[in-house]
Amino acid sequence: MTSSELSPGGFATSPRDPADCSRRAVIDIGTNSVKLLVADIHAGNVTPLVEKSEQTRLGSGFYETHRLQADPIEKTALAVARFASESTELRVESTRVIATSAARDALNCSELLDAIRRTSGLEVDVISGEREADWVFRGVTTDARLLEHPLLILDVGGGSSEFILGQGFVQKFRESFHLGTVRLLERFHVSDPPLQSEWSACRLWLGEFINSQVSPVLTPRISDFASGSIQLVGTGGTTTILGRMQLQMETFDRGALDSLRLSREDVCRHRERLWQLPLEERRTIPGLPASRADVILAGSAIFAAVMEYFEFADLCVSTRGLRFAAVLDG
Repeated sequence: MTSSELSPGGFATSPRDPADCSRRAVIDIGTNSVKLLVADIHAGNVTPLVEKSEQTRLGSGFYETHRLQADPIEKTALAVARFASESTELRVESTRVIATSAARDALNCSELLDAIRRTSGLEVDVISGEREADWVFRGVTTDARLLEHPLLILDVGGGSSEFILGQGFVQKFRESFHLGTVRLLERFHVSDPPLQSEWSACRLWLGEFINSQVSPVLTPRISDFASGSIQLVGTGGTTTILGRMQLQMETFDRGALDSLRLSREDVCRHRERLWQLPLEERRTIPGLPASRADVILAGSAIFAAVMEYFEFADLCVSTRGLRFAAVLDG
């Protein structure tokens, strides 16, 4: 979602009974973008009112030194301040700021926290990979349609990816890996348009990473978890964009996206097309926000690699996840 897009609910226009409903905001600082969710909470249900995203590339130039750079820190702090101001205008009862991979791995995380404190007066909760995975699972399973089947949830972010196994409200396994879209792009420095040799190198690296890092811990858990089929569920920006591309959807529509299924062939077809086009042509693809036309290369590659390695036939899209759970926790 771009910073100008709203969820289908838009801004709240009707009065609400404070005894029945709590309005909260979550600002999520990721490696690639800062995201806002303002939602009404009633009886454990989340009704999104406003969802926005502003790309600040906090992880830009990070992975060689493990130090956040001054310009992305400033852009991120200003984005948080803007979102905090919008949340105040919507009369939220609380605004929670959380930060994930780049912040928790940074040697100079305090510089980011100080900048946000100066611009907005807010404190930041830098969450662990384990907590991020827990919240992703809880957020995704707010969709009742996903409660009946064994799930492997994959949340691909800018700096990390979370793999979570569970069924119903019970989580069986979760692990966060240093595998993300910004991290991957900084490793390969893809040409414009991408070269076949660059894709081959990226695919080889992904296969080796999954084989050496992910499979040894995940494969035994999958075998122990369910005797039948497990549904792969993707959450986060990459799957939303792949879903929008599949539907040629110019604006965000949660109802159309939630539980949309992309076959492995669909995902690999999108990946192949994206890796053949120059940046300017990728920016014109319906459903692909222009600001995400670079990182979608890495995101599509990660999902295609996971589906191929573990032989998942399809990918179920979920627009819920981390922020849904964070806003529930208040």
